[in-house]
Amino acid sequence: MAGAKLSKIAERMGLKNFTSKMDLSEHKVIIPDINRPALQLNGFYEHFEKDRLQLIGSVEHAYMDTKSEQEKIKVYDEFFSHQLPGVIYCRGFEPEPYVLDIAYKYNVPLLGTDRGTSEFMAELIYTLGEALAPMKTIHGVLVDVYGEGLLIIGESGIGKSEAALELIRRGHRLVADDVVEIRKINENTLMGTSPATTKYLIELRGIGIIDVKSLYGVECVKERQRIDLVIRLQEWESGTEYDRLGLNDEYTEILGKQVVCHSLPIRPGRNLAVICETAAVNHRQKKMGYNAAQELYRRVQENITSGGRFGEK
Repeated sequence: MAGAKLSKIAERMGLKNFTSKMDLSEHKVIIPDINRPALQLNGFYEHFEKDRLQLIGSVEHAYMDTKSEQEKIKVYDEFFSHQLPGVIYCRGFEPEPYVLDIAYKYNVPLLGTDRGTSEFMAELIYTLGEALAPMKTIHGVLVDVYGEGLLIIGESGIGKSEAALELIRRGHRLVADDVVEIRKINENTLMGTSPATTKYLIELRGIGIIDVKSLYGVECVKERQRIDLVIRLQEWESGTEYDRLGLNDEYTEILGKQVVCHSLPIRPGRNLAVICETAAVNHRQKKMGYNAAQELYRRVQENITSGGRFGEK
């Protein structure tokens, strides 16, 4: 069954591994949620979400402290027998030696953190949601331009990487070139990253592979970026009508989410980097409630209503 390796989750969250004899890479998490087992420690297992990571906080720890060692052994033996993906101790709590023995008996990893339960739980749920989110790969380039995630797509050789390189030289940040891994974190968020193989690398035809991080510095790269806008590069075709006002947004679908998409015709003399910058700023302005095309339409309608001619003062 597909899932996220527990070793990756532990590394990202900075967790201690109390069961050091276990290989966390052999354990997987398949549910992007957690469970606090207060009811289970009290013997209630109906509707128990055993496939979730289990969190032991101050409430669970205080409850178990009211029991004798023999009672604790019995409770933990029944609890771990459900083949849990892992148990995480929060607030610096650590499992007793006999709890470790039971964990090894049922092959249940025990992890720990010094962080508060509620704060840690919120970040863990987000991390699991990202790690287990639906994912697809797209041929394109992802760049952070003024905080807006621009996914540049188009046919091979049309100039996506060249546009990205010019944006980088203008102070923006590269996320991925050639292949973009896109995950749907929630209904409103698409997050793009680069495969480990091509991370921070750009392919330029005629030159080869360049390392953006080494050439331009760490300030010019970014590990992940939300996708806000899609730029589709197309060959210029004489006689084809292109949108000149932008009154109605066009969309493209990615993992079931509609994303605003602009089609840019390519011809000699067009500065793609400047156009991409302008598209990013204009998209942000629209999100803030101002649409220049609609403002022009309003002015024209007012001019017609007042009986004037367009362009007159």
